[in-house]
Amino acid sequence: MSQQEQRIISGASAINEAIRECMEQDPTTILIGEDIAGGAGLGGQHEGAMGGSFGVTKGLLEQFGPLRVRDTPISEAAIAGIGVGASAAGLRPIIDMMWSSFTPLAFDQIFNQAAKMRYMFGGQAKIPLVLRMAMGAGLGAAGQHSDTLYSVFTHIPGLKVVVPSSPNDAKGLLAASIKDNNPVLFFEHMGLYGMKDEVPEGSYTYPLGEARLVQEGSDITIVAISMMVTKALEAATVLAEDGIKAEIIDPRTLSPIDYDSMVASIKKTGRLLIVDESPPRCSIAADIAANLSEMAFGYLQAPTSRITCPHSPVPLSPPLESAYIPSVEQIVSTARGLCCA
Repeated sequence: MSQQEQRIISGASAINEAIRECMEQDPTTILIGEDIAGGAGLGGQHEGAMGGSFGVTKGLLEQFGPLRVRDTPISEAAIAGIGVGASAAGLRPIIDMMWSSFTPLAFDQIFNQAAKMRYMFGGQAKIPLVLRMAMGAGLGAAGQHSDTLYSVFTHIPGLKVVVPSSPNDAKGLLAASIKDNNPVLFFEHMGLYGMKDEVPEGSYTYPLGEARLVQEGSDITIVAISMMVTKALEAATVLAEDGIKAEIIDPRTLSPIDYDSMVASIKKTGRLLIVDESPPRCSIAADIAANLSEMAFGYLQAPTSRITCPHSPVPLSPPLESAYIPSVEQIVSTARGLCCA
């Protein structure tokens, strides 16, 4: 990729591009959700659509029209159910679920229908369905709009779970998710929408199930998820001043998950720290820790460590919310302790 083909754009723009390009390439790809085709005062030519809660899909109604970009009733169960039916009938729906915290309202449609239909019909049915949703703390959205529920859905066979950490990854991973023939839950941290990054022009994909080596190192492996990748990079800069070289791995997809890359890193570093912005009980951090402790036990020179949020709803109070989210200081302190073990 030449330098001329790289641009600095936001996560919101990168996601919009991925959807736009996939809709241009495949007329069966459609977009469904609340305030997708309305919410800001429709004009006579379908102008002024809000583009969802974060404006991510703004402009798509004008390009593709109201048959392919559709508003829905305020019912998560209905939205997800429409998506399952449409995908089983041959379309490729992209569903805007708004917030991760709202997915429990559609749990039966996701768990009992989307996840199981292809298996129960012996592979005869394909469910090429993407459910996009915002998540994450740090923007003062309070407990009912800030949950990171990806761990819940990794427990369910038949679903793919994707969690990008940068605009570049968001575009490539979303395009791959839309082209996949299985249901994908695509978790977008709210901090991603305003993040700026180099993003290639044109269509591209990143394979689901392959981790990204964010930074090479030799002393400790830090597995970081979503916005924790940025904090891990900041922590690595501080650790480098102590002579500690941190290797950072971003799983990118949590189901399927690329344990091979993590094991290869542990063989090199001998230490493992997992950083995850979600509660600790039955979390993806706990799953990664357990599996890697089994797979790479003979290479670990110190106990595996995890940094997560407290076992608490996300607070609204700004000081409490700040304390709730794993910090750079926590990563630095824990990594130093492991490297001295």
